[in-house]
Amino acid sequence: MILVDTCILLDVVQNDPQWADWSQEQLERGLAHGGLLINPVVYAEFSVWYDRIEEVERDLEKFGVTYEELPRDALFLAGKAFRQYRSRGGTRTGVLPDFFIGAHSVVRGLPLLTRDTTRVRTCFPSIALLSPD
Repeated sequence: MILVDTCILLDVVQNDPQWADWSQEQLERGLAHGGLLINPVVYAEFSVWYDRIEEVERDLEKFGVTYEELPRDALFLAGKAFRQYRSRGGTRTGVLPDFFIGAHSVVRGLPLLTRDTTRVRTCFPSIALLSPD
């Protein structure tokens, strides 16, 4: 099972000229090797681009993703990582979703498929990242 970050799904549905093919290939590989997982944060971020929940559900079904709630220990870890980020001088306040996703990956011991690696690598160095870099 692989935890999928929002940017990967959006690359495909928005047909990103630089990343759509790469992201689609990674999703297909993940699906063939154990499956794909998203959590409420990814669901919410992904749904921003849709007018109707039925459209969100349709596209997520096409991807073949499984939905999982965030475990409480992941929520706790996300809060601690965010506090550490801020204490080290991190100034962006809108990054908490990244911490939820990273902590979920750590707690479940899942690789994370993402293109947004900088903060994840710094705050959760034990995560196995599937990324283009």
